Amino acid sequence: MQAHPTDPTPLIEAAFRRIHAERMAGLPLLNPALAIAAVGFALVAGGREWRGALVTPWCINLLLLPATADWPMPASHERVFRDYPAGTFGFLGNREDELGDYLICPLIHDMQQFADQETAVLTARASLIALDLAPQGSTEDAAAPASSARRKFLSLGG
Repeated sequence: MQAHPTDPTPLIEAAFRRIHAERMAGLPLLNPALAIAAVGFALVAGGREWRGALVTPWCINLLLLPATADWPMPASHERVFRDYPAGTFGFLGNREDELGDYLICPLIHDMQQFADQETAVLTARASLIALDLAPQGSTEDAAAPASSARRKFLSLGG
């Protein structure tokens, strides 16, 4: 397991710039006004993992990366869940050569709604803030599927 004892932001951005150039180039779902940006990566879980948001021309995702070598990693494309004040979120295990193992949780797929990079980055920052806020006056069943929690989480101000 490749642990990241220091901020993995430069590695994340390099890996996803490569993915953009090699795997995503020319796809119609890309928003040409957007670029790759790793946003707000900070140590969480008692310093065991890095959490942040990733803005790309095709999506905004939450990413978790190991800060320590003993970080539990599921098999590739196996789903694991993390509980946050905003709800329970499902992450898929993944791996890239530059990053090693990481977990990814999709937040926004339609990037055409963003007019510019600044708005997409601000949305990613707001998502990170909202993740750690408990819903006010929630009447939703705590056992409801993670997807409804994610939809509620992403309805910021709306």
